[in-house]
Amino acid sequence: MNQYELALAQGEHKKAFSMLEDAHVIGQRSTYFHCLVHYKMLRHGLRYRDFREVFGQVVRLVGAFTKTAIGLVPIGNTGGANVSPFKRLPVSKANQEVLDEIEGVG
Repeated sequence: MNQYELALAQGEHKKAFSMLEDAHVIGQRSTYFHCLVHYKMLRHGLRYRDFREVFGQVVRLVGAFTKTAIGLVPIGNTGGANVSPFKRLPVSKANQEVLDEIEGVG
C-alpha cells in the first residue's frame, strides 16, 4: 500500500495500480485486506474516471466481503476489472516470497 501511495505521489497512476494488484494477490486471504484493496481500486477508478474499473470494483467488493472468509478466492487473481473475478492466475515469484514469509514457509 505504501508503494501505491508513493507511485501516485510521483504521478505514475498505472504503476500505482499495479502495486494494488500485487497487494490484492498478497492480501486476498484476509477479508479486511481483500476488501481494502478493492476499495482502493474503486477509488483509483473514480480518480481516473475509469468507470469500467469502478463498476468492476463494486462487484468485487461485494464478492470479497462475502466470499473471502469461506475461502472462495481465485489464488493469484490480480483483482482488476480487466480480469475475470473467478480466474486463477500464476503468482509472481516476488509475491510468492511475501506469501511464504507471511505463512512462515522457508
